[in-house]
Amino acid sequence: MKKILISGLIAGCILFVFSYGGLFLAIRFLPALFTEYNNPLFNSNGSRDVLFYLHAFIFSFALSWFWERFKVLFKGPFMIRGLEFGLVYALIALLPVMWISFSALDVTIAMVLSWLVYGLIQAIVAGIVFAKVNP
Repeated sequence: MKKILISGLIAGCILFVFSYGGLFLAIRFLPALFTEYNNPLFNSNGSRDVLFYLHAFIFSFALSWFWERFKVLFKGPFMIRGLEFGLVYALIALLPVMWISFSALDVTIAMVLSWLVYGLIQAIVAGIVFAKVNP
C-alpha cells in the first residue's frame, strides 16, 4: 500500500505541474480549440476549480493501484514499460470514454481528440514514473 501511495503522490505532483503548464501552452498555441470551451456545457463560474486541480492526484492514485496490480505484465526498460502502460490504459479506458463523450455531448471531434491525447500523455508520464519508482 505504501508503494501505491508514494508512487501515486510523486506521479500526481509531476502530472499537476505538467497539466497546469500544458494548459497555458495549449491556450497559447491552440487558441481556437479553447474558444470551444465558451459553451454552457462547461462550468465557468469557478466554483469547482479545485476539482480540476485535484484531477492529477485522483488520476495518479487510480493508475498507481492499476500499476501495482498489473506491472508484471509490462516487460523491458522502464521507458518502454511506461509507454506500454499508457497505451494500454488509453485503449481500454480512454477510447471508450471519449467515444461516449463525443456521441452524447455537444462537443467537437477536435475537443474529444485533444482530451484523448492529453489523457494518453498523462498515462504515459505516470507509467514512466511508476516503472521507475515502483518497478
